[in-house]
Amino acid sequence: MRILVVDDEQDICEILQYNLESEGYEVDTANSAEEALCLPITDYSLLLLDVMMGEMSGFQMARKLKNNPETADIPIIFITALDTEGYTVKGLEIGGDDYIAKPLSIKEVKARVKAVLRRCKPQNAAQQKDEANETVYETMVINDDSKSVTIDGTQISLTKIEYEILCLLVKCAGKVFSREDLLKRCWPSDTYVLDRTVDVNITRLRKKIGRYGKQIRTRFGYGYTFEA
Repeated sequence: MRILVVDDEQDICEILQYNLESEGYEVDTANSAEEALCLPITDYSLLLLDVMMGEMSGFQMARKLKNNPETADIPIIFITALDTEGYTVKGLEIGGDDYIAKPLSIKEVKARVKAVLRRCKPQNAAQQKDEANETVYETMVINDDSKSVTIDGTQISLTKIEYEILCLLVKCAGKVFSREDLLKRCWPSDTYVLDRTVDVNITRLRKKIGRYGKQIRTRFGYGYTFEA
């Protein structure tokens, strides 16, 4: 998942970027609302937005995003030194999903990010489109009719086995599949392969799907899962 941190303090941006990336998120930063609005906001699953910034405040930016149908559903966590009930209420009334006071506790930030993303998961999780026979996760589209995968509109070249693995993991996001499960479901029944072959195919698949490769997680001792 992609997160955008918007704060006019560069140190805070760097600290949050480092710690959130260590949790597996893809993180971008901006040092003003104006800079942030030049980015493809719809690509992000969550915004961490400082309230007190230059000419355009975090509240003003949030209102702008919430008034735009294309960005209205993107969750926002406000970050500010203004830890008062009035500002908290104002932020929530604008459409913020949570509020974190400075000085920041990284442990608290990580917990609140996970909680907000979990609450908003139905908006970000893979959705089945029966009419088109497609499975969609953010900008990745798996088409069962053409047996093709596109990311950001670009077709990804996958082998039959790689396609079958990706299709199974994304459609059953959150479920852990053992190597044995994947061998039974994705390889021809008359083919003999080693468990290690599964690992090799997963490694190649992760590389081919770029930023979404991080969503294929290893559960040591159990197998693999796709974390939406």
